[in-house]
Amino acid sequence: MSSRAYGEPLRAPRYGARLAGAGFFLAFAGVVALSLASVQTGPAPGGAAAAPVQAASPVAGSERNAARPPTEVTIAATGDITLGSTPELPPDGARSLFAGVERELRGELVLGNLETALTDTGASKCGSGSTSCFSFRAPPSYAGRLQEAGFTMLNLANNHSFDFGSTGQGRTVDALDAARLRHTGRPGEIAYQQVGRVRLAVLGFAPYPWAQDLRDLDAAKRLVRQAAATADVVVVTMHMGAEGNAATHVPVGSEHYAGEQRGDSRAFAHAAVDAGADLVVGHGPHVLRGLEWYRGRLVAYSLGNFSSYRNLALSGASGISGILQVSLDGDGGWLEGRLVPVRLVGDGTPQLDRDGRAIEAIRALSEADFGAHAVRVDRDGALNPASG
Repeated sequence: MSSRAYGEPLRAPRYGARLAGAGFFLAFAGVVALSLASVQTGPAPGGAAAAPVQAASPVAGSERNAARPPTEVTIAATGDITLGSTPELPPDGARSLFAGVERELRGELVLGNLETALTDTGASKCGSGSTSCFSFRAPPSYAGRLQEAGFTMLNLANNHSFDFGSTGQGRTVDALDAARLRHTGRPGEIAYQQVGRVRLAVLGFAPYPWAQDLRDLDAAKRLVRQAAATADVVVVTMHMGAEGNAATHVPVGSEHYAGEQRGDSRAFAHAAVDAGADLVVGHGPHVLRGLEWYRGRLVAYSLGNFSSYRNLALSGASGISGILQVSLDGDGGWLEGRLVPVRLVGDGTPQLDRDGRAIEAIRALSEADFGAHAVRVDRDGALNPASG
């Protein structure tokens, strides 16, 4: 269903519509790549160079779904991913870490929030012997495990991607590139992915200097508008908010945690949609949060912990998670969605949850926090637009 059924258009005609109006026609057999030059978006905050815009090209996810209509895009998204931390690593090189959920990690875009530096070098941000600071790193080869599981893109806008400084982040980017995985979230970075005739843009935001800062709403809206002007479908990820079992509700106003001002989740999500985002995916609280229907677009405020090998406490709400599956039309309009319930077992391995605890939790949280604007969650996890 197109967003026009829910009110006036949110933006000017999108990238694809403008191309058609100008007489351009993208006609290729199957899933194709739109070849783009790597460009810079300008200086990042603090004088650092902005990350390059990533070129669109076919990836494993699009190849698996080549038979789907070219004007429909399927997206799967998860919450926080940690992969252990050297020397506490999965015994089989993480080859079976996602075995219990791989069949649900399917879509043209499969997006996760990577909270582990993939590096064997770099100095930890934590002092020697610290018991209140946490830094996570795993071998660069673990990028291959993510690709094998089905991921096509990882968000690096979070508090752990810089655990081992710029060296660690650079090695992480190199590892993802070598595994043919896209990444997003550095200052000024827009990652593109081509799906048939539909061009997707993905942007990551977090309240940290090594990420696109979500606390600067004006700058965030400018970057989202830039993405909307050059893509058909825009997905925004936000890493923000307090953490832990007491942080399941989305407050009104800014959140503070561990001495950090972590932004206003509602204000940022609404600003992103107003600027052109078609889907907003949140993570960071390490617990599930509710789903809001805002101006014809879905906002998932937090998808919880997706994997956490011996890194995080997983009792209560922290051990319940979900995979968000969404289908959008070629202009970003809603078609259908589903929440696949997941629970973390043992040392933090994700498994499908037949008891559906995530479905019950997210339905209650959505209704409590968003009332008439809550996404309606059926007993089987099907997602429906708000009735209000």
